[in-house]
Amino acid sequence: MKHRNRSTTQPKRKLLTCALASVLVIASGQAIAQSSNATLRGKAEAGAQVTAVNTATGTKRQVTATADGSYALVGLAPGTYKVTSGGAERTVTLQVATSVNLDLASAAPAAPSGDATTLDTVRVTAPPLQEVKTSEVGTNVSLKQINTVPQLTRNFLEFADTVPGMQFTTDGSGHSDIRGGAQTTSAVNVYIDGVGQKSYLFGGVSGQQQSAGNPFPQLAIGEYKVITSNYKAEFDQVGSAAIVASTKSGTNEFHGEVFGRTTNSDMRTETAAERAPGRDKQKTHQDEYGFALGGPIIQDKMHFFFSYEGKGFEISADPVVPGTNVGIGAYLPTEVQGKLGPVTRPFKEDLYFGKLSWDIGENDRLEFSAKIREEDSRDSVGGITTADAAKNNANSEKRYDLSWEHYGETYLNEFRLTYEDAFFNPTAYSLGNQSVYTLGLDQNRVILFDDATSGLAIQLKGQKGPAIQNDITFNSFEWQGDHVIKAGIKYKEVELTQSENSTSNPSFYYAVNDGTQAGLPLGTSAIPYQVRFNLPFAGATPSVVTTSKQIGLYIQDDWNVTDRLQLNIGLRWDYEEIPSYLDNVTPAEVVAALTGPGTDPTISATYAEQLARGGIDINDYISNGNSRKADKDNFAPRLGFSYDLGGDERHVIFGGIGRSYDRNLYDYMGLEQVKSALSGYTVRFSDTTGCTLTPGSCVAWNPNYLTGTDALAGLVTSNVRNGEIDLLNNDLETPYSDQFSIGMRNSIGEWNTSATLAYIHSKEGFVFTLGNRYPNGDFFQNGSQPWGHTPPGFGALIIGNNGIETKTTQLLLSAEKPYTKESGWGFTAAYTFSHAKGNRGGDEHYAFDAATIEDYPFIDLKAVPEHRLVMTGIYDLPWNITASAKVTLSSAPPLNEIVGFYNYGAPNTVVPRPVALDAPQTFGVKQLDLSLSKDMFVTENVTVQVRADLMNALDNDNLSGYNINWGGNNVYNPVVTQQLYGSQFTQPRALFLSARVIW
Repeated sequence: MKHRNRSTTQPKRKLLTCALASVLVIASGQAIAQSSNATLRGKAEAGAQVTAVNTATGTKRQVTATADGSYALVGLAPGTYKVTSGGAERTVTLQVATSVNLDLASAAPAAPSGDATTLDTVRVTAPPLQEVKTSEVGTNVSLKQINTVPQLTRNFLEFADTVPGMQFTTDGSGHSDIRGGAQTTSAVNVYIDGVGQKSYLFGGVSGQQQSAGNPFPQLAIGEYKVITSNYKAEFDQVGSAAIVASTKSGTNEFHGEVFGRTTNSDMRTETAAERAPGRDKQKTHQDEYGFALGGPIIQDKMHFFFSYEGKGFEISADPVVPGTNVGIGAYLPTEVQGKLGPVTRPFKEDLYFGKLSWDIGENDRLEFSAKIREEDSRDSVGGITTADAAKNNANSEKRYDLSWEHYGETYLNEFRLTYEDAFFNPTAYSLGNQSVYTLGLDQNRVILFDDATSGLAIQLKGQKGPAIQNDITFNSFEWQGDHVIKAGIKYKEVELTQSENSTSNPSFYYAVNDGTQAGLPLGTSAIPYQVRFNLPFAGATPSVVTTSKQIGLYIQDDWNVTDRLQLNIGLRWDYEEIPSYLDNVTPAEVVAALTGPGTDPTISATYAEQLARGGIDINDYISNGNSRKADKDNFAPRLGFSYDLGGDERHVIFGGIGRSYDRNLYDYMGLEQVKSALSGYTVRFSDTTGCTLTPGSCVAWNPNYLTGTDALAGLVTSNVRNGEIDLLNNDLETPYSDQFSIGMRNSIGEWNTSATLAYIHSKEGFVFTLGNRYPNGDFFQNGSQPWGHTPPGFGALIIGNNGIETKTTQLLLSAEKPYTKESGWGFTAAYTFSHAKGNRGGDEHYAFDAATIEDYPFIDLKAVPEHRLVMTGIYDLPWNITASAKVTLSSAPPLNEIVGFYNYGAPNTVVPRPVALDAPQTFGVKQLDLSLSKDMFVTENVTVQVRADLMNALDNDNLSGYNINWGGNNVYNPVVTQQLYGSQFTQPRALFLSARVIW
């Protein structure tokens, strides 16, 4: 096939022309994506053709060098390329989401030592070019690390733990979280092949809510880049770390692999909880399995890739034990006693991914991919909850992506259509009545939950809808240097669903007497003393569905002012309309209660006046359908630089400042409608309590009530709104972070090092506070909050505002000696020093211990340890054996607690106060992970690998539970001790065995 000839000269463009072209693209109504592709820039002979050919797929891209010899090849998929221009030829590997330099005008450098691994196979090809000229604070995670470094899960995000400033944690339930700095886990966004995976309900990566599963099949991930701050303007809906991953593609050769991985309770030590006196190790197992296959459909033109991964777990849970005291279990019914003891949490996940790539001619590429995820698990079980009272968590996710790349003479246009459908659907493990056993008639002293979960646990939350995206990159503009300019617009419509608090599963309360409860028979009463249930109000349903409309515009200029100085200048603007928030009308009954009589009219004539005395203008929260406007001020400028001190990329100073907007989560924003649709009722039974018969509050027992909410509905004399009132501020703003950094990268022999000082100030985090006030406006009286002073006829008033802030200063140090086959070893080290303060830490979004979020002091946050060091090593042993290790050391993070019963020295200060306490131990985490694998070459093309991963090899306890003695005699003198049989930062020692066949 003949290739179309291109002009050997390129017209110069002025910066004004570039800006005009970008504006025209933006005005076209299309949208942009966050690219995982690479950019190759450098010098060649003036007017020469520069051609890059992907050695695995045959994909060919070419561009003409400008009059000064500058060239830029943009939109190159990560992989290995043969780059030619005139008589010059180089073979290099490009990493995901990087912009690197390659000088073709000078003589070829000496052959580098060793090789780097390609994305699609285990073949070695060429050394990766290191990105040094960028203002981003980021680190790449290679396929070699993913395939070799010890791993607890098969969640590819686990390796982000090796990047300074990042934490990946897995709790005792198997749920994993990834956090950047001290910000919430929801502030992270992951972009796979340029598409954000954001959960609009919970934030972070969709599908990870209360999940032990993986967001994406690890077999399908080629490599990824972690950018902790100062990312470029193309990245949206992110406040902390942006993780950019590229998936594998098929090549001109058929390749595949199949694997299996397993561990069980015989291959692990006891958890701290299992070492408690009288406890036994629970039977658990984890099995993981999958395969991948890729290859050509049309040589050099069309390729396919497909992968599947599955999980089947029995995860340990705390045994079921009665609360209040150890011996009270003997007074529970015999059939209930049989449910005490060990319990596990089953988990199953299926992950599918497929991709079809088609190079149409020399200048166009079509790509279609699909991901399907299905998982089921039992959760919220153990402790005082039996297996029958557990809930089932169902996560389902489908994502489809169609992209078209067109390479013009001086530009690259990327057009993309996507569709997503992701839902989190916890349901009851058992449908029916929940039995709640309490000590006597005290509903707050629960002994055991049995038979079914509460209707409050039955939910449906998710997002689905299409997006259209386009971005355009101009690669040959000259004005006071060379520019690569990228611009575009995004439009997305996502249907959001927020449903919770089902009318199913009423809760019946049974009194248990262990001999300490006067007036009650010994043992468990046969008749419940009360029932709690929900009913919809006036035909409403506790569900809201709305369509979020999102638009985002940006322009980014990577400007090589000189051969040494690069400026990264960007600006983006984002806008979102959520009709359920903007068009909400506060129910008339709620308005009447808020503007009606106060709880003591002799002090405050109206409840609104009562609130005003306490600093709340209720008009800021009452909406008539036209009271709210979408936030239009989300302009995010970003400015960065890098300066090559010697002109040889060995010592580069870089820095940047910028703003990045995240989002208000719909899990919070939908509560106005959801909470107002249900009425909650509590009815007591005179047979047990002796209460005075009163319709709707005290009735005689009837066994027919056990048949469900239809029978219970007859107890309600009038179905009125009476539940909790959740109101949002009419002027909500979008959470954002301001980011500042300065650093230096160095290349010393085979070593790459980096030192960065970064500061991130996150603002306007969303928070719910208690709106109730005493009649005189006080929030505290006699050390108590006004929980009893609710709007007449309703439950508590909960108001939502912006206001959570964190301030994080970090020193980020890294050193890497990349693995090469020739040297036979590789090493990475990442050290983070963090000083983090905030008025609310972790992922907390409720703050009921002070009148407003502004009343919370800034304290040291538990979200991040002060010191953290992570090191990894890979070493080739004889007989095709590879050893690897990972060491994690971190100081114990502070404890964030609320204390409220001590005088702190000033008058009238006996009120709850947030405090940060030092943990009693020096190390929060001390962990050594080891891995050993052997490759056996069955044929020239078939390799069998067997592998063992020993996690937490030294079996360090890494305890994370604490007991606090706050002091006596009204003297604040906290003493913190560790809980020897409590929770842990890490899993106990465990051996994982795996095998895979590669061809």
